[in-house]
Amino acid sequence: MPLNNTQYNAIVRTYEEKQNKNRRALEERRKYVYAHVDGYKEMEDSVASLSVEQGRKLLEGNETALSELKFLLKNLSESKTSLLTASGFPATYLEPIYDCPDCQDTGYINGKKCHCFRQAEISLLYEQSNISRMLEKENFSVLSYEFYEGEDLARFQNAVKECKKFIGNFSFHYHNLLFYGTVGTGKSFLSGCIAKELLENGNSVIYFSAVGFFEALSHLSFDYKNKEELHNVYEDFYQCDLLIIDDLGTELTNNFVTSQLFSCLNERHLRKKSTIISTNLSLEELRNRYSDRIFSRITSNYTICKLSGPDIRIYKRLNKAE
Repeated sequence: MPLNNTQYNAIVRTYEEKQNKNRRALEERRKYVYAHVDGYKEMEDSVASLSVEQGRKLLEGNETALSELKFLLKNLSESKTSLLTASGFPATYLEPIYDCPDCQDTGYINGKKCHCFRQAEISLLYEQSNISRMLEKENFSVLSYEFYEGEDLARFQNAVKECKKFIGNFSFHYHNLLFYGTVGTGKSFLSGCIAKELLENGNSVIYFSAVGFFEALSHLSFDYKNKEELHNVYEDFYQCDLLIIDDLGTELTNNFVTSQLFSCLNERHLRKKSTIISTNLSLEELRNRYSDRIFSRITSNYTICKLSGPDIRIYKRLNKAE
């Protein structure tokens, strides 16, 4: 869950690559302007000579040299901009280029990780939770109703309808989903369908199995050297656009798990950040395993979709064997 040194250094290298790429792009722009805009290079070269000249005057006791330099440089800058625009270039054409203007491709703002750095870390979380590979197989393009019939089909169709409504309203409507029911009936599949759509729309999504989710929190909570990392992870879980907790109930449930689950669900509710939970537990089992307040939080704030039917994964394996 927390970044190891190799992962951290890999992210840092991407920032070095961005800086080098953008420096090269700016240098190419400058060369092009020098070659196609008469007089521009001479103006730039005069900046150094002006600075030297006014610096000499300042050393000789001319108290107005510094203010004169500022005035001359301002005029020179305006002349350069006018020359650029008159030649058909944007006024900002030769300003520094950044992938992230907020941190200027350093990854940090005032000593704290920039949102772009945090997003890079979240991307690693995706890899650790295997979401990238999962979404290649679990998306709406492969959705099928052929494994369902009768009441099972009606339930699955209703769940698909809720998923599409969830995606369509996501940007302006706070909403949560609970998928529950028997094993292999499409709960994780539908969570993956939603994750893929929202990721492609630029939303931040964190997907974890319940086991991985609580193991990560347990590891960090009892590692006193990683308090800052724990804070960052909590912020990711609390603040990401969508948190998906898959297979709730497969973890070893104890007081730590119960308190962490309530804190997460409650904090995300307060922040109006959407959550999807899938579980093989029945609603009664969900109430008995976790606290009444967790059950109340879920049943009060989540659209509940029950799925039933045969275990589709086993069905597919048997068909392949034939």
